[in-house]
Amino acid sequence: MPTEPGRTSKRPPTAPTRTGAPATPRVHRSEYPPVTVPSEAIHRLVLDGAAARGDHPALVDGLTGQTITYAQLAHMVDRMAAGFAEEGVRPGDVVALHSPNTVLYPVVYYAASRAGATVTTLSALATAEDVERQLADSKSTLIVTVGALLPVATAGAGAVPVWTMDRVEGHRSVQELLESTGPVPDVPVDAARDVAVLPYSSGTTSLPKGVMLTHASVGVNLEQIHAMHRTGPGDRIVAVLPFFHIYGMTVLMNLPLRHGATVVVLPRFDLTQFLDVLEQHRITRAYVAPPVVLAMAKHPAVDGRDLSSLTFLMSAAAPLNGALAAAAAARLGCEIGQAYGMTELSPGTHLVPDGRAAEAPPASIGQLFPSTEARLVSTEDGRDVGLGEPGEIWIRGPQRMLGYFGLQEETDTLIDADGWLHTGDVGTVDADGWWHVVDRVKELIKYKGYQVAPAELEALLLAHPEVADVAVVGAYDEQGDEIPHAFVVRAPGSDLTAEDVLAHVAERTSPYKRVRRVTFTDAVPKSPSGKILRRELRARQG
Repeated sequence: MPTEPGRTSKRPPTAPTRTGAPATPRVHRSEYPPVTVPSEAIHRLVLDGAAARGDHPALVDGLTGQTITYAQLAHMVDRMAAGFAEEGVRPGDVVALHSPNTVLYPVVYYAASRAGATVTTLSALATAEDVERQLADSKSTLIVTVGALLPVATAGAGAVPVWTMDRVEGHRSVQELLESTGPVPDVPVDAARDVAVLPYSSGTTSLPKGVMLTHASVGVNLEQIHAMHRTGPGDRIVAVLPFFHIYGMTVLMNLPLRHGATVVVLPRFDLTQFLDVLEQHRITRAYVAPPVVLAMAKHPAVDGRDLSSLTFLMSAAAPLNGALAAAAAARLGCEIGQAYGMTELSPGTHLVPDGRAAEAPPASIGQLFPSTEARLVSTEDGRDVGLGEPGEIWIRGPQRMLGYFGLQEETDTLIDADGWLHTGDVGTVDADGWWHVVDRVKELIKYKGYQVAPAELEALLLAHPEVADVAVVGAYDEQGDEIPHAFVVRAPGSDLTAEDVLAHVAERTSPYKRVRRVTFTDAVPKSPSGKILRRELRARQG
């Protein structure tokens, strides 16, 4: 099981000013009391009370109605964990989950954890190349997928055994493990050091990296969220965000199941299905990304729906326009708030607390989590800025990752010697503790909440024989979504078209990573050291 790398940070403890003197830190702290960092494994933290909830529905398939009660969930996790142990899954192993949302996804996740394994999650949109790269990098010993994704998983798995969640002829299914009569594994866990989950994130700049989140960091983030945003047995949650993404994993799986809510599962976003579930299952809380808020605010399909049970809609994963949030709140008659975080922070640091959406300034990401410190540091001179002034958001708290798996230098680039994680997002805070994100230092593009690394697309395009140079930056389309925009330098004599560029990328990567705008240019602006001057390219977008 991956554990914490050695700390040899190359960043200075505090950012220097232009004169070379250390900046004076201005540390912001939460108005909420500190929380306790859990010492138990995540499967215990979430499921210890599950069996006692008996027949209360835990997971419901939003399409078929298949239901797993809390008592069944506890039993299934025990039996599957025993089965994993009988099959040789041991502490130190990494089990990969490659699946859309299903009611069995949490069962596999917690069972693998109970057997002592670290879980690494793969996007259901991953290509075979993506699968191959992540399995090799994470050193996965087993991949669990679904029949619909089996060709991709098999092509990328190589010698790694491939199992399925559903039953597919010729392949082992994790459902077989439910028949195990062996003892339930009782694996000792060092919550502060043992890695519970290894999701992949592009961080602030480059290719996806394994983010080492411990049982303690994941667990304390649940405590921090619950201090500001209460979920209980009377709540019904719609799980349309993917479980493989840390946002969905936290607020649609770990958090509601820990507190006895019912999770209604959808494999993907379809507006009609989503509205049907909201209405028919009397959903009380929904967690979405901004494109869903746009649909809820403006799409005619919402008209005539009885969504009166909905009390809170939370948007995260990308910035939400304040006017759009207000329009959706007025139409739905419920609170709408934002949250903020990143995979490297397990993931949350800010949210709009329950009952306070009306007082939150437009587009605010909310207030700082308990047991979390933040700074706003000028990107120009390294000083800590004052109220209302923009600065890069730095975070320090128990929800911070251990580091990037096997990448100490990348870890040290993100986290300084005093433990401050430099988010790459530029924000402000007012006198009442309300925060906003106003810009981005980092190069990462957020397309509909999915992370897109410019470096990955640039490498792909530079492999094209008619591309001499390229830079990819974020742009915004007519709907307000951030999209990848490629500035391409043609090779001498080339008559490469924008359609050629779009097709080259589309054939070689996941749908959400595709380039969606192309501009041909004579040269890519770069600094003397060779770094792409992305701000100049963004300025050309007008």
